[in-house]
Amino acid sequence: MSTRPLDHLPSGRLMARNTVWNFVGLGTPLLVALVAIPRLIHALGAERFGFLPLAWTIIGYFSLFDMGLGRALTKLVSEKLARHEVADLPSLVWTAMALMLVLGIAGGVFAALLFPWLARGVLKIPPGMQDESIQAFYIIAASIPLVITTSGFRGILEAFQRFDLVNLLRVPLGMIAYLAPLMVLPFSHRLGPMMAALMAGRVLALGAHALLCLRVMPSLREGMRWQPAALAPLLRFGSWLMVSNIVAPLLVYMDRFFIGSLVSLTAVAYYATPFDLSNKLLLIPAAVAAVLFPGFSATMVSDRVRTGHLFDRSINYVLLIMFPVSLVLVSLAYPGMKLWLGAEFARNGAPVLQWLVVGTFVNAVAYIPYTLVQGGGRPDLTAKLHLAELPVYLLVLWWMIRSLGINGAAIAFTGRVVVDMLILFYFSGKMLPEGRGQFRKSSLVGAMMLLVLGLSAVPSSLPAQLLFLLVGLAMFVVCSWLFILQAEEKIIIRKLMNADMRVLAGLR
Repeated sequence: MSTRPLDHLPSGRLMARNTVWNFVGLGTPLLVALVAIPRLIHALGAERFGFLPLAWTIIGYFSLFDMGLGRALTKLVSEKLARHEVADLPSLVWTAMALMLVLGIAGGVFAALLFPWLARGVLKIPPGMQDESIQAFYIIAASIPLVITTSGFRGILEAFQRFDLVNLLRVPLGMIAYLAPLMVLPFSHRLGPMMAALMAGRVLALGAHALLCLRVMPSLREGMRWQPAALAPLLRFGSWLMVSNIVAPLLVYMDRFFIGSLVSLTAVAYYATPFDLSNKLLLIPAAVAAVLFPGFSATMVSDRVRTGHLFDRSINYVLLIMFPVSLVLVSLAYPGMKLWLGAEFARNGAPVLQWLVVGTFVNAVAYIPYTLVQGGGRPDLTAKLHLAELPVYLLVLWWMIRSLGINGAAIAFTGRVVVDMLILFYFSGKMLPEGRGQFRKSSLVGAMMLLVLGLSAVPSSLPAQLLFLLVGLAMFVVCSWLFILQAEEKIIIRKLMNADMRVLAGLR
């Protein structure tokens, strides 16, 4: 396999196939989590288990110390492939990877210096757990360079539209996050060995990603090349992404740290578990957006009509997939959590889950304009948005948690993502006028869906919840047919239905 430009711009069929691969890669670990989390809670207890969501959060946050170079590398490689400019790709790649390794080491050192203060002075970690928590934090710090470097290799594969290879690796890596602590339990319940097992998985992931990149792009084997001229475009795009990479996780995950410091570590578990469950729904738009980013990057420089087409279809598909799943979770939040985690978790976590699912639905739609803005070369807009809302949101979050506890944190999150979505659609409309008509239509449909989601939390008895769920799904089918599906999609559905009827008729 040789380094070559793409034969054509990303087609609908290619984008659909890659989205399915992403969905499998992101969704399979969720199935493992559904089985692993109850066992971890039972074995570790709510307080000790509360450390694991914090650890996963910290790994995710400090892995963004790459200054946006992973995303910048994907964009620049995608643009060069679209323009058939491949001669300098190896030097571009190795320059970016060298910078990412240095930044990863710097991020790990900074994290190691920060963690003792975090464990002893900020979080309400019991004295008996502080020493092992600090040991676990040091292991997390050592894994940060591995995570950052791996993301760079993954970005190269995505630019080449090799999402099949990306997800063949993502599945076992995502499973390790939950299986590694379970595998350690027979030998130890301490946090250090669990983090060490996670780090071993990161080492294997880095090696596998590097080998696949050499296969997809054999010219990388010719030697590492340093290209000073590549620094300017990498840093120009990546610097604004770095701002978003630093601020955005604060917007998403500071609620856990506020709860841990204002309430208790047990409350973190009651909040983080429904948050992680609802956040897993974002694998749907994330699967779409990961494919759209290199697609938008390529088409915005060569075929903006195709960009508009991708934008319209992506919003439609996110609405079609997200709403029924969200409606089921909001309607059956309490009985579902009671069956999964028990009555105590359901009593504390069900209202949180309902608010968070509504916010996640809105956030899922916002993924599409967010990806368009960045793929179109304006990461400064999203960075400025994050910077402007951070102090306001943190103040509101602090006040809401003080007033309403973990329910207040969920309400604050939902309000923030609604504001985000509206502003991002405004930005995308300015950058791509072809998408403005879709925004007007989607805003009406989305408002109706939000109203139904809100009302679905009202029924308190299981029969009433099931009845509302059935009525809501019926309304969704009618609304989708009238306002979301396009003519050619309706034709495909009719053909599939006619084929099914013929099959059923043959069985009689």
